[in-house]
Amino acid sequence: MILEAKSIFKKYKGIHKELTVLDDINFSVNKGEIVSIVGPSGSGKTTVLGLCAGLDTPTSGSISLAGSMISSLTENEKAEVRNRKVGFIFQNFQLLPTLTALENVMIPLELQGRAKGAKEKAEQLLERVGLGGRSHHYPSQLSGGEQQRVSLARAFSNDPEILFADEPTGNLDEETGSIVEGLLFELNKEKQTTLIIVTHDLELANKTDRIIKLKGGKIVSDQRIKATAQI
Repeated sequence: MILEAKSIFKKYKGIHKELTVLDDINFSVNKGEIVSIVGPSGSGKTTVLGLCAGLDTPTSGSISLAGSMISSLTENEKAEVRNRKVGFIFQNFQLLPTLTALENVMIPLELQGRAKGAKEKAEQLLERVGLGGRSHHYPSQLSGGEQQRVSLARAFSNDPEILFADEPTGNLDEETGSIVEGLLFELNKEKQTTLIIVTHDLELANKTDRIIKLKGGKIVSDQRIKATAQI
């Protein structure tokens, strides 16, 4: 098991009353699984992802991620776990505008202290996603699909144990989204990474091993689509 959320609540204090965003969330993910988290807007999908990735802290409950009880770590300790074991893909790409595609992909490796060989590995990953000839372009010089392919290369550059993808095709047209989706699954299979996808796209969700559905901050179903070989 690489991820386990136990009795997770997330609440925010409002002017007149407390707002409960997540209400007693419980689930676990085994190594090698590809899991999608779906549900209507406001159901808590992105909040769950942020908590599981250590980007936020639950009001109560515990989260274990890749062998660390991440819900009880300091911010610096969480950052260290993310740097060593986690990859991210965001809907709006989150590339640094002042860095080239190559430099963006190199960032996780440099943060790990793996500067030696980082350029070569980043070049290989950009070649793998079809951007070998665009490595020295800046994000503003790339299309949305190209930017997301750069973010894919960056997400896999530090050889993460688990990868979190928040609406990875949400800002792309259908054709471009299909290309990015294919690359995501191909790279994930090659690298044998556990993959958690938050998505509104049910076609994408149905290609995963398992679908967790949220509604009103609660898990209303947890359905296995197909068997998964454990890593």
